[in-house]
Amino acid sequence: MDMRGIDLNLLASLDVLIEEANVTRAAARLGISQPALSAQLARLRDVFGDPLLVPSETGRGMLPTTRALELRDPLHAALKDLEIVVRRPPRFDPMADERRFAIAASDNATIVLGLALIERLKGIAGPGIRISFQTARGDIIAAQLERGDIDLMIGSQLMVQPAMKARKLIDERYVMVQRKGHPRGTGPLDLQVYCALDHVLVSTSGGSFRGFIDEQLEPLGYRRNVALSVHQFILAPMVVEHTDFVSTLPERFARRFADRVDIFELPFAAQGFSLHAGWHPRSHADPAHRWLREQLVAVSETTSA
Repeated sequence: MDMRGIDLNLLASLDVLIEEANVTRAAARLGISQPALSAQLARLRDVFGDPLLVPSETGRGMLPTTRALELRDPLHAALKDLEIVVRRPPRFDPMADERRFAIAASDNATIVLGLALIERLKGIAGPGIRISFQTARGDIIAAQLERGDIDLMIGSQLMVQPAMKARKLIDERYVMVQRKGHPRGTGPLDLQVYCALDHVLVSTSGGSFRGFIDEQLEPLGYRRNVALSVHQFILAPMVVEHTDFVSTLPERFARRFADRVDIFELPFAAQGFSLHAGWHPRSHADPAHRWLREQLVAVSETTSA
């Protein structure tokens, strides 16, 4: 059979025609005119290569052919199944279903929000739910979402592209950390002392010695001494713990290491940043994806600095 000449409307019409065996009654049920249904029947006859319905010998109504009788039950069942698929709301059961979620995030976002998300899912998701965290790269994040390589991005506002759906999760601010027993002591910082210290800068793109904090110091007429650049947040407190270097880090992240480093307010009014969740619009209504976003939002609402 050549399926190019048939569509669902024709099949729905055929289902009613076979049941009613009367063009007039079938047209009334379908809400179309009798000539329109007669034209559809002509097309169906061409597609199936069979008359499908022939005039009754009594002159009342029509009789289905052998081919139409063969089609009746499987066609009706198929249309009913399709109706269920279309009309039934999509479902997702995190305790029973299997789903792998790929999340792109920096190690800062993974530690601050990802760990709490994993802990939360222990009690509300079954073994079929698996999470993978990947490095977030702003230059390819939109393409990854488009291809479906990742399901969700957690990053700063700068990483949210116009085509993405997005939601702000948390606002963050910066603090300075130094090792316990640092020769500077534990007194409050002033701006000159802060800038003179040896700083570890986190450059997620890799290799830069100038970051967001330096951009804010410049208009104030100050420049800090960035002596070391690392590409992951997790490396900064590890370096600080064993050296006299200091580092300016997001507060929630820094407090994860409060047993190993001392934390101080910055000596100037530094601008912070926000972490956002971003996803492709095609995933917006997906019940599994919506469930994951809801868990992430719940985690962000309970995450305190």
